[in-house]
Amino acid sequence: MTVSIFVGASVDGFIARPNHDLDWLPEGGGEPHGYEEFMATVDTLVIGRLTYEKVLSFDPWPYGSKRVVVLSSKPVDLSKAVGGVVEQMSGTPAEIVTQLAESGAKSLYVDGGITIQGFLRAGLVQRLIITRVPVLIGSGIPLFGTLPHDVRLVHVSTRHYSSGLVQSEYHVLA
Repeated sequence: MTVSIFVGASVDGFIARPNHDLDWLPEGGGEPHGYEEFMATVDTLVIGRLTYEKVLSFDPWPYGSKRVVVLSSKPVDLSKAVGGVVEQMSGTPAEIVTQLAESGAKSLYVDGGITIQGFLRAGLVQRLIITRVPVLIGSGIPLFGTLPHDVRLVHVSTRHYSSGLVQSEYHVLA
């Protein structure tokens, strides 16, 4: 199974403001930066409860009929994801990957600060695609948290866009 991260971050390394606001991201409808192509390669999204709650504010549901797994140890109202194929799981990242593999998932897209950090700490991520947005927001939810050891990366490619976005892809060394 392949576990990938596709995320936007401010130049100072934050993926959202402290209140989870994303108002610093470029407005929708801008230049394409590979998201649609990336989404075509994944069959399952794994997001945390806080990310799920933020995504519910988007109209329409942004993931179409793609399978979405919300991680939470507390009950989550999945009926709010109108038009979505959403389920809830709990457990460690390794347990989640095992359960999803057993259910036929082959390519995971992991999103949300706590979730990304947990999967990285567990050594389960193979691919990172990070798009740096040309803004400093000063504080917020960091893309990376503490790690028990170094995570060695191999640079695959870097692309820059006329809007100022800079996207780099890395593979995680095993």
